[in-house]
Order: sequence, then structure tokens, then C-alpha cells
Amino acid sequence: MIKRCAAVIAALLCVFSAQVGRAQDITLSSPDGAVRLHGTLLGFDGEFYRILTTFGELTVDGSGVLCEGPACPNLDNFVPSVTFSGSSTIGDVLLPALVEGFALSNGFRSVRDVEDSSRFVYVLTDPVANREVARFRFHISNTDEGFADLLADEADLVMALRQVRPVERVRARDAGLGDLTQLYRSRVIALDALVPVVSPEIPLRQISLSDLAQVFSGGIQNWSDVGGPDAPISIHLPGSGSGHTQAAQDLLLQPANLTFSDQIQYHRTSRDAVAAVLSDPFGISLASYAEVGAAQTLTLAGACEFRLDATRHTIKTEDYPLTAPMFLYIPARRLPKLAREFLAYAHSAAAQLVVRRAGFVDLTAEEIPLAAQGDRLVNAISSAGPEVSLNALQAMMQTMEGAQRLTLSFRFEAGSSKLDTQSRSNVLQLARMLESGQFDGRQIGFYGFSDGVGPADANRTIAMDRAEAVRTAVTTAAETVAQDKLSITVEAFGEAMPMACDDTAWGRQVNRRVEVWVR
Repeated sequence: MIKRCAAVIAALLCVFSAQVGRAQDITLSSPDGAVRLHGTLLGFDGEFYRILTTFGELTVDGSGVLCEGPACPNLDNFVPSVTFSGSSTIGDVLLPALVEGFALSNGFRSVRDVEDSSRFVYVLTDPVANREVARFRFHISNTDEGFADLLADEADLVMALRQVRPVERVRARDAGLGDLTQLYRSRVIALDALVPVVSPEIPLRQISLSDLAQVFSGGIQNWSDVGGPDAPISIHLPGSGSGHTQAAQDLLLQPANLTFSDQIQYHRTSRDAVAAVLSDPFGISLASYAEVGAAQTLTLAGACEFRLDATRHTIKTEDYPLTAPMFLYIPARRLPKLAREFLAYAHSAAAQLVVRRAGFVDLTAEEIPLAAQGDRLVNAISSAGPEVSLNALQAMMQTMEGAQRLTLSFRFEAGSSKLDTQSRSNVLQLARMLESGQFDGRQIGFYGFSDGVGPADANRTIAMDRAEAVRTAVTTAAETVAQDKLSITVEAFGEAMPMACDDTAWGRQVNRRVEVWVR
């Protein structure tokens, strides 16, 4: 018991030490004085106080208490503030564009004040009332620093180009910030992709994903080994703390059990790495989809002659294997009302138009006609054989005839039946679409697909189970939907329409999916 108390006290001291220099003591009391709470003010959002007490961190409704002490906020002139920290790819362009769009949609004026090379603040004012209404603060660094700022209580939201790491998840939970892997602890606000880019001078237009991994791990060091000139390959990437580079490790190297070469030249941002490639005739990088610029992009090709380019549709559907969602991580604590309104705005149709104009891939669901999916149909026909008969392909085509594929797809974490992060976000998005009545009177089909490893019948069974699981997740999340206005079907086609070769882990991962078709 003594050890446990000591551990609790130590944890409280750790949290307290993170507040030194920015927090002061206050006392909150009920109007009759019967209840008094003394502690260190951690934050105030205009409605609720967040204080550190001997009982731990508490959130107290400000409407029911009186505040005493020098740190008590001025309620008459209170201006809510929210701080974003993390990825420069998100923070340099995307989030500022969304903040400006949010201000415009509410009739506010926004002014950007630069504090230093990595920090700036947007001040939002109401021109009618002639008063300041909010401050959106930004600390631009990288994803690692964003999570570090959150844990130090120096940020409210993390801008991340990768998923939270296990050690960050544990530390956040221990600090009372909740489980950052849970459904509502992260928001996908836009989509990006890692696109291999080279100098336009290199006569190369495609590369296999396995060769690309070998290049970035140092296993392939000469362009002649991948169909290029006889010249050494030089590699350029953003810094190792960048979520962009960490996403490359997760998506490209980790599935092949490889690590980055020690010969990589690191740069401050993705844009800087692309600039280095343009000045290096034998350079290569993995660029952000929105920051390719004048560099030459490489198509991803497989040994079975499948080819994939990074396009808006292939990124939205996650068919492109190096798709990188752009996250906002949100701790399990109350944010100011205006910050909550901004998060709601970020998924609106107006905000997604801002996302597209900023050069990134928006989340707006699109319908792709069957006739526009020729490459996929060619793959299906070329892969047919003993396991997938012509009759099976004809049955699939008959099911899909007259329907359109939604760009919302569902995939699973490697070696798991748990939906990946983008797919969990897609569950909520599709549920909102159902609740809005967007598909009333239409038929929705959840179609399961698998990789080609193992017997075809077993694969169809697994694909059906996954399709049923996605259907259940979506209908459960759509709490207010009028079920009598919907027609939902579930089908499984197993390995009948592969997106990539099954000879690599990433190819099998891409092939295991649930698609949504509407008619």
C-alpha cells in the first residue's frame, strides 16, 4: 500500500512539474462555501476549469463555482485558446487553410501573427462585436515533438502523419489523456500518400515496391539494378523524427523487415527533400502527394504486372499501398467550445473543399462507376485460374452491374481483425452519411475480398466474416438511421479481384479489404 501511494504521489509530482512556469494555485468553491477545492490551474476553456489537486486532475463546471486566486481567468474578457503541435506537412499549409476557412464560415476575421520560425498564432475576431473570440496556436516541428508537447501539457492536439506509437499510447494513458488508439481519440482530416520521386533526368518510370524498399534500406545502391543508368543512388528524406519518414518505415520497410540505410541525407521537411532531388540527378525521395512539384513520380509495379499510381481515387480507397492519413490526435479531456466546433467543421463539405484546394486528398466520398475501373477488371481476368473460375468472375460482374463503388474502403491492421485507423474513421463517415439520409431508397452492398493465400473457399468465408463485421460496425455507429429506408446486402468474392501481387506482405494487405457499392 505504501509503495502504491508513493507511485501515485510520484505520478502527480511528474504531472505537476510539467506545469511549472505556466500554472498557479487557485481555489474553487461552491456559492455557499460548503465545498472548496484547492489546486493548480491547468486550463480553462470558457466553461470548465481543469485543475490538479491532491485527488488528481479534475474537470469542474465553472458555472457552479467561484474562483479565487491570482490565476483565475477574467470571465468577462475570456478568449479560448487551442494549441496544435506536430507535423510541418500538416501545420504549414493544411491546418492554417482550415482555420482560415473556419473563420470565414463563422463571419470572423483571422489574422496570422508569427512568433518565431516554428510558432505562429491565428487571432480570430468578431468584427460586429469588435472583440477577440479565439486563438489558434501552432508549434511546427514533427510528429515526435507533437506527442511530446501533448504529454508535457504544452499542446491540445497533435498533428501527426503516423499512428501513435505504443510507448506514446502508454505514457498518454498514464498521464490521464485516455487511450489514443480508441475511436474518438483521433480524427483523419485529410489523406496524403508517399510517392517515390526522382530527378526528371533519370529515364525510369516505374519501380516495384520490393525494389523500392531495398533502395531505401541500402540493399540496392545503383540505378542500373532497377532499370536506370549506371550511377549510384542518393536518398533524401525528411528528418528521422518526421511522421512522414516514420510512415515510410511503417508502410514500406517494416513489412519487409528492413530498416533505413545509414547513407540517407535528411532534410527539415518533405518539400526540402524534393528540392534536393531536383538538384541531384541521381537522387530519390518519398514525397508527400501534395508536394511532388516538378519531380518525376514513379509508378509502383509488381512482379505480376500490376501497376498502381497515386491518384485521388487510389488514395481514398487505400488501393495505393503507401497511403498516409493525416491525423489530429485528441486527448480525453474537454476542449474549448470553439475548438470542438472547429473539429466538427473539419469534416464538413466546405472544409473538404479547402483540403482539396490545399493540394491534399479530401475525405468526400465519391462514387466510381464500374466502367471506370478497367485496370481492376483486367487484374481480375488475368488472375483467374483454378481457384477463381470464369463462372465466379461472371457472378461478381452481375452483382456489380449497374452499381458504383464508394471511395470508402475498409482494411485491417496487419495480422489482426481490427480495422486500421483510416477505416475506423471511414466507419464514422459512412454512418453519418446513412444518418443524413444520403442513401435512402438505394441499395448498399458490403463486398468482402481476400488475398490468394490458401484455399479459395476458406478465403471467401474469411472475406464474408469481414464484410459482416464492417456492416455491423457501420450500422451500430449509425444510431439514428431509418432502417426501413435502407437496403443492405453482404457478399464475399474472396480472391477474385486482387489489387496487388500476393508475393509480398503489403500486397496481401492491400488485397484483404471490404468495399462498399451502391446502386
